[in-house]
Amino acid sequence: MDKNIKDVEDIEKRTLRRISWRIVPFIMLLYFVAYIDRVNLGFAALTMKADLGLSASVFGFAAGIFFWGYFLFEVPSNIVLHKLGARLWIARVMVTWGIISGAMAFVEGPTSFYVMRFLLGAAEAGFFPGIILYLSYWFPARHRAGVTALFMAAAPLSTALGSPISAALLEMHGIMGLTGWQWLFILEAIPALILGVVVFFYMTDRPAQAKWLKDDERAWLVGAMEQEAARVGKGARHGVLSGLANPRVLALALIYFGTSAGLYTLGIWAPQIIKQLGVSSMTVGVLNAIPPIVSVVAMVLWSRHSDRMNERTWHVVLACIAAAVGLWIAAASNSIVGLIAALTLVNIGISCAKPPLWSMPTLFLSGSAAATGIATINSIGNLGGFFGPAMIGWIKDQTGSFAGGLHFVAGLLVLSAILTLVLARTQKPVGTMGGVSAS
Repeated sequence: MDKNIKDVEDIEKRTLRRISWRIVPFIMLLYFVAYIDRVNLGFAALTMKADLGLSASVFGFAAGIFFWGYFLFEVPSNIVLHKLGARLWIARVMVTWGIISGAMAFVEGPTSFYVMRFLLGAAEAGFFPGIILYLSYWFPARHRAGVTALFMAAAPLSTALGSPISAALLEMHGIMGLTGWQWLFILEAIPALILGVVVFFYMTDRPAQAKWLKDDERAWLVGAMEQEAARVGKGARHGVLSGLANPRVLALALIYFGTSAGLYTLGIWAPQIIKQLGVSSMTVGVLNAIPPIVSVVAMVLWSRHSDRMNERTWHVVLACIAAAVGLWIAAASNSIVGLIAALTLVNIGISCAKPPLWSMPTLFLSGSAAATGIATINSIGNLGGFFGPAMIGWIKDQTGSFAGGLHFVAGLLVLSAILTLVLARTQKPVGTMGGVSAS
């Protein structure tokens, strides 16, 4: 009996190692490219705003309207992915958003700016929740926060590596009659187009189709995921409407709203907040890379701790509070050192909150309900990516300062922390949602 247990444990370790190396680096690369195309607007704005005569309010609204396209098409996109498979649908998503992202180079004023950002959001809808759903097909719940953290580490890594690249592309001003920000959009769109084709040939939809696994590994993985689905299924909801109407889904969407407001405040406005202290665009690129580098390490360690402790609630709460404190400090910072330290704390908090938060939905949803539930959380929650940047732009025009907007986003993160605690204490425990009944 002991030998059989040891054999199973050996198969489990081999299988998890093999699927981790096959899947995780690739989806990290996809998200790396997605996030660059989503927030490279922050660097383009260093010259684009003046070239097109855009106010801070117009810029903030256009940056955020991306998420209305995202919101409207997210749930349908994830349902289609669940039906057709990730390989075909993610390929479609990437090629479409690559085309539209490159076309951003040809906006001429506020109206075309709004339209293209909306279309970019509609094109990209389904990518992020689709990958979260995809991971739930391949990794048991007890390993999911750590794997999700590695996937989501691509966002801060894209800021860290993409910031100096974007700053350098701005220096291409005048080549072939195009401005630097136009070159930025065109060249940074190309990887999405290429990877969209690669996805179609590389991804595998389900474990049962994984010919790259050994027979015993594939059998163990299929069995483990079927057993987990059966356990979740005993008390879970499966239908499309169940995923949309579940109160816990709506609560998690509101929690995610605050973290998204913080994330896209950094992605869209951080370069301009740093720039106002009088440094060059290249210096902005270097400085803006520092906070996300630190946050990647913190995110992975925090998520592993969450998995090890089998706890989600406090790992979300403490991270949200840390991010809120960082934003408050950033609003009062007048020195480069103080501002970068504050932005580092914000990055750490937001990055650390997301993986344990995304480990929760598939613990009480399965099947079509999981597809729609994850998409609902992401689509509603990502509207924070509209309200955060838009409010900062509006408040900046009204007051001449970023401080009020940063305080507003800090308040949203505190609200996320409070809602997480309320959710933990008003719902019955389900699975491993948290060491303090975070279901």
